[in-house]
Amino acid sequence: MGLKNTDLKNVSILDKYILRQVVEIFILGVAIFSSIFLASQAFTDLIKKIADYGMPPKIALMLIILNLPAIVVQTIPMSMLLATVMGLNKLCLASEITVMRACGIGINRIAKPIFIFAGIMAILSLAVNEFIVPVTGSQSKTLLAWSIGQKNIPDGKKNYTLKEMKNKFFIKRFFYVENCNKDSLDNVSVIDFSNDDTTQVIQASKGETSNDGWVFRNASIYTIDDDGKLMNTSWVDTTTVDFGIELKEDLMKINEYEYNSLQLAKYIKTNKFENEREKISYKIMLYQRFALPVTTLVFTLLGIPLAITPPRVRYNRGFLLSILIIFIFYLIRAFAIPVLGESGLIPPMLAVWIPNIILGIIGLIAYRNVAYKIR
Repeated sequence: MGLKNTDLKNVSILDKYILRQVVEIFILGVAIFSSIFLASQAFTDLIKKIADYGMPPKIALMLIILNLPAIVVQTIPMSMLLATVMGLNKLCLASEITVMRACGIGINRIAKPIFIFAGIMAILSLAVNEFIVPVTGSQSKTLLAWSIGQKNIPDGKKNYTLKEMKNKFFIKRFFYVENCNKDSLDNVSVIDFSNDDTTQVIQASKGETSNDGWVFRNASIYTIDDDGKLMNTSWVDTTTVDFGIELKEDLMKINEYEYNSLQLAKYIKTNKFENEREKISYKIMLYQRFALPVTTLVFTLLGIPLAITPPRVRYNRGFLLSILIIFIFYLIRAFAIPVLGESGLIPPMLAVWIPNIILGIIGLIAYRNVAYKIR
């Protein structure tokens, strides 16, 4: 009985030692890949909106924090792959894997704590996607729409001008404020080019910012035709200029980050889509919720045999192999989902699962060759 207790103690020590190598790199991987995602096009778009719509720094920081759970979930499979390959490869280079196998500890036993940790991370990513991301995604969208509509401007700014663009080449509206004092505006002029046939000019001596936009008091409104002739003049006690109407309409559209799987499935079942391609895109969003956690396990299965290097290899190839596998995965995904799935050539569920199926089969074959063949 005493021998068995000792064996169990040794097993626990082995698990902790292997996990220590993996977990440290996993945390580093999450930080690295999250930073890359934050510096991607999506984050650049957010920064552009911050600059264009006068978003206060504290609101911008809150938006970044609210978007972090969705980003971290995306990085879990990649970080698990990086941790598996680099952690085990480090043990291989130190000949520790060789010593373990010489003592009768097989690859299956060495890989056991890594698979358990990968399973926990897969469940965690699914739970975060289902319970945390929908809440933070909805709050992020609401906060962004509110901030765009309010249009904050710097306190104490004089001769403040800004342009609201219809697209990259055309000005939708041009604003001029002589003096900005907290939430109040002095001598405001707005030139509105949003109508193709006429131009509208709004002038007011006083204005203020609100949750709905800029409110002008005792404003004069002039309507001018394409030839520059004055068509109409009116005076109003109050008028409100709302900002980013088109952008806020886009924000109000459903996205995968604000609904859990059941809500998304219900939306697909009950909503009337304009075309079949739009419906397929939402189905792909739903299936990706379940494919992503499985990707964590697939990457682990593939990473273990790649990390077990031959004795003659004396350098850590883990990082380069991880980047290569991630590139191949997203290359397959980029072909399967847009080209095959969204076009309707194959069912959307199959399109989403093709990358996991292909790399999973390769991983099983490679793992079998490492774990069950004498090398």
